[in-house]
Amino acid sequence: MAMRQTPLTCSGHTRPVVDLAFSGVTPYGFFLISACKDGKPMLRQGDTGDWIGTFLGHKGAVWGATLNKDATKAATAAADFTAKVWDAVTGDELFTLAHKHIVKSVNFTEDSVHLLTAGQDKLLRIYDLNKPEADPEQIGGHTSAIKKALWYNNERQIISAADDKTVRLWDRASMTEIKTLNFNLSVSSMEYIPDVDTLLITYGRTIALYNTSSLELIKSFEAPASIHSASLHPERDCIVAGGDDFKLYKYDYSSGEELESYKGHFGPVHCVRFSPDGELYASGSEDGTLRLWQTAVGKTYGLWKCVLPEELVSENSDSIYNTSAEIKA
Repeated sequence: MAMRQTPLTCSGHTRPVVDLAFSGVTPYGFFLISACKDGKPMLRQGDTGDWIGTFLGHKGAVWGATLNKDATKAATAAADFTAKVWDAVTGDELFTLAHKHIVKSVNFTEDSVHLLTAGQDKLLRIYDLNKPEADPEQIGGHTSAIKKALWYNNERQIISAADDKTVRLWDRASMTEIKTLNFNLSVSSMEYIPDVDTLLITYGRTIALYNTSSLELIKSFEAPASIHSASLHPERDCIVAGGDDFKLYKYDYSSGEELESYKGHFGPVHCVRFSPDGELYASGSEDGTLRLWQTAVGKTYGLWKCVLPEELVSENSDSIYNTSAEIKA
């Protein structure tokens, strides 16, 4: 009897979930924010998925969402041509940052003083949140809509992925382009993991890992279906990915071997991320749900309890049974 992966299903959204992000570990645990086409980003307890609150104020689909490291602030990117910054403790809207087109990506600096935004108008914008009314700094160069933009290399640089089939590296001080990676397909997702000096990029069926400093390819894997998002375990043990075929795949980092695959969603998987402690990963789907999955099936963690099925427990001390744990959430 094999151990069974039982994901926790987080309901509440009414349209596809298109982005999610975890905070760092705080004295109160860690937190999870989700972006959804219903225009109502939600905050949850990261280890259980328990709903904490909904940020109300956008007038269109929310395409991107993030939390600062200590989960005191949230930022969202939306189709109403705005990015918003929120007090993540009270849920209050702090600032609305007007744009000229749909906003797809938001990212805080480590100190939460600056916010990087990007979207359909092909521009990177840097806002000083101490002076939110001031015009942002702008960087141009992409020739199509930008999907993701992240602070990079101790915030001395910015890295961005766009529909022009490029990932571009920018110098923060001079606001100029340093390097370009070209792909034969549009990049579907990008994750930067500074602690292990790795940049993860997905395009088509490919999951590719690059060295942060040189942007040289380290290795790549091919998935059975088109991949929309992938995430690297914080200790670089494994990679999880999801895409068109509704499944979540787990790959061994070293060998590239497919370790597991699970079908829990009822629509394409748009986003997947590991928690900061590496114990679980979250996925968001076209089906309107978030699901939390255990990295190590069978471990007691959060709402998962490791129990032995009753029929396998022997009352006869002389009998020896091979028992395996089952997860019940």
